[in-house]
Amino acid sequence: MSAIQPQPKITTLEQYEALPEDKRVEVFDGVIYDMSSPSQDHQTISMELSTLLNIYIKSKQGSCRVFHAPFDVKLNDTPLTIVQPDLMIVCDKDKLDGKRCNGAPDFIIEIVSPSNPSDDYIRKLYYYNNYGVREYWIVDPRRKIVTVNYFDGNMLNIQYSFDSTIKVNIYDDLLVNFSDIAKLLNI
Repeated sequence: MSAIQPQPKITTLEQYEALPEDKRVEVFDGVIYDMSSPSQDHQTISMELSTLLNIYIKSKQGSCRVFHAPFDVKLNDTPLTIVQPDLMIVCDKDKLDGKRCNGAPDFIIEIVSPSNPSDDYIRKLYYYNNYGVREYWIVDPRRKIVTVNYFDGNMLNIQYSFDSTIKVNIYDDLLVNFSDIAKLLNI
């Protein structure tokens, strides 16, 4: 996989929506960045976490919704900033317009691709913190680490190994046993 490369600048949502449907991109401050295709381990982690989160929310009869990529999140209009997190939980249904989430989701998980780790660790950490995401997990299969960033109140930044059980901080009783997920990976 090649590294994510910046593409021409766009300034409007209409320009973004005119891009070919099969083109996976994100836009940061009006600059388009191509996205690489996810690996098998990436897809395994995403599916397992998505299932776990969705089952938990349904069991609690919660109003929040789980979404997975590709699903747009528009963080800002000017300059245009649109991301496609690997996984997200949106609790404010007013942010959903049938096409995308307009504003910050409550919880985001990004699974690091070997071609662009700085995108998740630096760029997205900055944007998610500044645009109001409450909790952001960075799952790094190569390093076998999960970094939990909790922005509500005092910022929390803790790293866990893949043999850990990790609390989802936006809920009182949701725990993710990463060792169960790690057993399914090719790493």
